[in-house]
Amino acid sequence: MIFLIQITPKLHTPMYLFLSCLSFVDACYLSAIAPKMLLSLLVVKGTISFSAMVQHLYFGVFVTTEGFLLSVMAYDRYVAIANPLLYSVAMSTRKCVGLVIGSWICGTINSLIHTISLGRLSFCKLNVVSHFFCDIPSLLKLLCSDTSMNELLLTFSGLIAMATFLIVIITYVFIVSAILRIRSAAGRQKAFSTCASHLTAVTIFYGTLSFSYIQPSSQYSVEQEKVVSVFYTLVIPMLNPLIYSLRNKEVKDAVKRAVEMKYFPG
Repeated sequence: MIFLIQITPKLHTPMYLFLSCLSFVDACYLSAIAPKMLLSLLVVKGTISFSAMVQHLYFGVFVTTEGFLLSVMAYDRYVAIANPLLYSVAMSTRKCVGLVIGSWICGTINSLIHTISLGRLSFCKLNVVSHFFCDIPSLLKLLCSDTSMNELLLTFSGLIAMATFLIVIITYVFIVSAILRIRSAAGRQKAFSTCASHLTAVTIFYGTLSFSYIQPSSQYSVEQEKVVSVFYTLVIPMLNPLIYSLRNKEVKDAVKRAVEMKYFPG
């Protein structure tokens, strides 16, 4: 997806800049988690060093960054629909780059706080992580130190996720309001279609996270959490390019042109 956007001048717009950033985050998901998961499936007893564990903890930067990027993409869709004539001015290159950098900074800070906080605590003799990667809830069960601060930080991260989700919801309320003001049925249909892919990605991402973390502790199941983790660390990153390409005429046309240039030049 990133390569396709780079070689297609027609896709050099704010919407596809954010989409390429989202694709990069998804690629980071896969490269951070998939190798270790495949290795753990091949060996009877997998091991992980402390430095590798810290790297897995830093994986949280991608989760938080994706949440902020999805909220930024919702704002981008609102500006495109509500003010189409001023879209290029309102979403200037400088502003778009600033929003992307801001998303990464927020994700990095959130991840660093968790990593540093866990790195200062001591682990018990039991060092078996019942997971295919070092997820924070699984690691907290292995600590001998007081984990109240870490649990508070997890709650804070949950509030960040809820805040980005609320931004998306509020933005879509304004988007629907703007679409309903469009007089032509064809215009309303086109406006709705531009939001369909993003809305699908938002539903899958936040639906999976809420199923994994927003549930009573009495109903918490390690095996269930593993399945959900596989979904949002591996399945969603692979689904996102399909969601945005199969439901997007511009992307499908770009794919067609790229294939024609590759195999049928001239």
